[in-house]
Amino acid sequence: MKRIFNKVDKPLLILTFISLIFGLMMVGSASSLKAYMTHADSYYYFKRQLLFIIAGLVGGFIILRIPIRSYKKLIYLGIIGVIGGLIYVLVSEKVMNGIKGWMFIGSFGVQPSEFAKTVLIVYLALAYEKLMKIKNLSNVRKVLPFAVALIFIFLIFQQPDFGTMMILVGITGVIFLIVPFDNKTKLVMVSFTIISVLILVIVMLLTGKGFSSGQKGRFNFTNPCTRYREVTGYQVCNGYIALNSGGLLGNGFGNSKQKYLYLPEAHTDFIFPIIIEEMGLLVGIGIIISYFIMIWRILLIGKKSYNLQGTIICYGVAAYIALHVMVNLGGVLGVIPLTGVPLPFYSYGGSFMINLLVCLAFVQRVCVENKIFEQKHLVR
Repeated sequence: MKRIFNKVDKPLLILTFISLIFGLMMVGSASSLKAYMTHADSYYYFKRQLLFIIAGLVGGFIILRIPIRSYKKLIYLGIIGVIGGLIYVLVSEKVMNGIKGWMFIGSFGVQPSEFAKTVLIVYLALAYEKLMKIKNLSNVRKVLPFAVALIFIFLIFQQPDFGTMMILVGITGVIFLIVPFDNKTKLVMVSFTIISVLILVIVMLLTGKGFSSGQKGRFNFTNPCTRYREVTGYQVCNGYIALNSGGLLGNGFGNSKQKYLYLPEAHTDFIFPIIIEEMGLLVGIGIIISYFIMIWRILLIGKKSYNLQGTIICYGVAAYIALHVMVNLGGVLGVIPLTGVPLPFYSYGGSFMINLLVCLAFVQRVCVENKIFEQKHLVR
């Protein structure tokens, strides 16, 4: 294991652990009152988040030791499992926040849609590593792997979880651009996708199909403080109050006022305003800079990858993190509608945290395999 550790990307690893520790602290602070009121334990969400992090690290440790090519057969079980899970949540009719996206194992909720992101990235990486080595490949076979993405997107659309659906669309789009198709194939596919998305959006807006009543209201997201007493403005406006009251240096760890039930989702979707309120704008800017550095390191590993498989994994994970950051902060700042998308490392959530760490482990495994390849090449 020591030999593998020596080959991982150290800046990315250090940044990951710093983000995990600080994020865990902020979840504990932001959730303390709600945890005490609902579970009589101020550390309830803190302890659960710690458990999720440990589970993700254990999964990541396992992935770091296994060559990526070993997942060629297992990935199909992952696809079947995700599709089965997505169908199950639709049939079970258990609704949370207007979405049929959860299945429960005891007191733990699992979101199959989160696992869909990880499975999709790894599947497309493995599929195109093999396909692009085949000569005279037909256009149909070139784009056939994306059928898995369409199935995932369609099932998530039925929940309806618009935020997760759009992130999957974004990840799929980035990977499509990475695969070395000829220009004609890319032009046809991009045109088809743009037209399809436009038609889908127009149909959804005209008919309202695909949105719950609560989700429709989220499209009324501008000037939220003029609707402070309404559902469409209350949460974002209180987020603004938290952001404003924090100033440059914040009010001190644990001293947020907005977490006292003004922000109903203080430890999940709206964790960033709580961070600013307690730790200040400078810390918030530091978090955003850390995301840029992390994504840059991931892209650098992907660029140095000796095969298409590694490049797709790295660029897919970079898109995964970047889209989550943009969609979460965009919703919190009132730039786009709220979608319930978590902020990487900081929002409370099991399925997302575990998958995030698994994805980063795959990136580190790409880095390890790159260095093993370089060493063999030098020996020769």
